[in-house]
Amino acid sequence: MSPQLNSIGKNDRMHFKQEDAAMLDFSCDYLEGMHPEILKKLSSENLKKHPGYGLDSITSEAAAHICKACNAPDSDVFFLAGGTQTNATVISAMLESWQGVIAAASGHISVHEAGAIEYGGHKVLNIPSEDGKIRAFELAKYLQKEASDGNRDHMVHSGLVYISQPTEYGTLYSKAELQAISAVCHKAGLPLYMDGARLLYALGSAKNDLSLSDIAKLCDVFYIGGTKAGTLYGEAVIGQKGKLDHFFTIMKQHGALLAKTWAVSLQFDVLFSDGLYESIGTAAVSKADRIRKALDDFGYEQAIDSPTNQIFIKLENSVYERLSKEIGMSFWEEPDESHTTVRIATSWASTDNDVDSLIKVLSEQATRKQ
Repeated sequence: MSPQLNSIGKNDRMHFKQEDAAMLDFSCDYLEGMHPEILKKLSSENLKKHPGYGLDSITSEAAAHICKACNAPDSDVFFLAGGTQTNATVISAMLESWQGVIAAASGHISVHEAGAIEYGGHKVLNIPSEDGKIRAFELAKYLQKEASDGNRDHMVHSGLVYISQPTEYGTLYSKAELQAISAVCHKAGLPLYMDGARLLYALGSAKNDLSLSDIAKLCDVFYIGGTKAGTLYGEAVIGQKGKLDHFFTIMKQHGALLAKTWAVSLQFDVLFSDGLYESIGTAAVSKADRIRKALDDFGYEQAIDSPTNQIFIKLENSVYERLSKEIGMSFWEEPDESHTTVRIATSWASTDNDVDSLIKVLSEQATRKQ
């Protein structure tokens, strides 16, 4: 194995094998390039000259479209390249040097960002979670204990609360849950930040009762993911007025300020024109629902009750080995010696033929298992 392949994780090595074998790949939701409508628009603007650093009309229009979709006309909008970069830049901007960020122990910044927040000088303060979600009462309990600790001046202080929608497990915060968390945060004087890398798949779920408008009101800052939502790359950060002061300069400090910001914002301008963002999310979740039903019909065990585009399946190791030869899946965990939990995910680009082929393989393997 080459040094490059040897240095990456089990999931990523699986990606290389899948690509070589031209497998039916449901391993994640950012395998394809970009939505055809975005590619078409980029092509039309490709040889035009645009001012740099977001000082162009395309960026202004994209920001206006996003603010309109969020019913938040006074919000500030910034465009960055990727999710980890966005989390690290936003969290650094919102914290003082002595502060840390509260997150679920299973949260993305706690587990799957290679310590990017700590690398930036801020501790991630983990609190218990249930199905990937922090609870308002647990947050209040943590903050009360912190405030009454006699050694508080020797400790990292809480300065921000981080959540994601959907969570790392594909589960959803309800409107009531987000209202409760927001109330605890604001009572304590802490801003609330939402990671929305897969937000379109939350909004597209039949079990979701939160709108972009709700999120914009209840969260001080959040971002709308593009990388997993049909853009080639890019995330859009939305902050309530005054919550991201000097963020342009802070982006520059973090290497997150793109000279060709227009190329990112144009992609969001397309997503937020003619309802494209909402429609592709709903379609992806609908396809995931078909797969979930088939899994239930064929007797597979779903490890997590996720209503979004992510599906978690607990498989006997022998079944896992057989399925892995035909389906690209992401390794999730090994709950015991004889089972492996995997994740499959639909995306904005998943087709009915893809889903039909996947269901056929699942059916054949279920029959063989019996």
